[in-house]
Amino acid sequence: MNILLVLNPVSGGLDKAAFLDKARAVCKKYGYTLKIFETTGKNDGQKLKDAIADFEPRRVVAAGGDGTILLAAIALQNQDIPLGVVPLGSANGMAAELHVNPEPIEAFKDILTSQLVAGLDMLVVNGKHYAIHIGDVGVNARIVEAYSKDENRGMATYAKYFIAELKEMEPVKFTMKYDDETVQDKGVMIGICNARKYGTGVPLNTSGNPMDGKFEVVIIRDFDLNMLIRAGLSKFDERFHDSQKSTVISTGAAQITFDQPQLLQLDGEVIGEFGKLEIKIMKHAVKLVTHSENPYVK
Repeated sequence: MNILLVLNPVSGGLDKAAFLDKARAVCKKYGYTLKIFETTGKNDGQKLKDAIADFEPRRVVAAGGDGTILLAAIALQNQDIPLGVVPLGSANGMAAELHVNPEPIEAFKDILTSQLVAGLDMLVVNGKHYAIHIGDVGVNARIVEAYSKDENRGMATYAKYFIAELKEMEPVKFTMKYDDETVQDKGVMIGICNARKYGTGVPLNTSGNPMDGKFEVVIIRDFDLNMLIRAGLSKFDERFHDSQKSTVISTGAAQITFDQPQLLQLDGEVIGEFGKLEIKIMKHAVKLVTHSENPYVK
């Protein structure tokens, strides 16, 4: 069986050598043919599609963070080749959502042995921008943009930009159309969720399901110190999740129009400013190798 491993060599600032040695040993022991595709940040999407066509793998493994999973998912959408996930990023938010084993080599073994394959949804925005985890406009998108330009990483750096935004943030006015409904509202952040939690483990909503053919739009109207404290606690216990200052709308398609163009980030990547977002769910766009302990599998 051919296995194509899509590896981001710099994700999470982690040394991947030990994992690769173990993965090669496992494949050799059980008779798998392993090929490594390393991302470079230059035309990776087309190169990966070409590698899949040439190698004809029975399974593709995304070893990295959310960006690596998204890259592989886009290349595999509407194909009959299952995707597996190995958490080797800095936060591994989507891997945690899908209840992937946090130990990379054990997650890899699960992918090789599991016969349970289920459909994983993917979001498409304005017909060409994709997300498999979480995107947003407003305060967090601006934080992500500032964070991405900083040489330092980690929660301390994120917190620095979060505090700066708290002092200046203003509500975003928008009109949203979905399911024959029209809503005019405003919020400091509008989340676009295929999943529930950010990579930090903090839930943006508690009802999302990345395998149900729907996504959640989360309108957060305000941030204050109390909400920040509750958000931190909700990482460990979802009962602390503060839903009083947010509205969650579940749908399969939505159009959001802003009074002024807003910065959009998807799965941690800043896409640009947009005056209008056309958001659709691609139900079961990717076949996911999973297991019965994944609560989203029916």
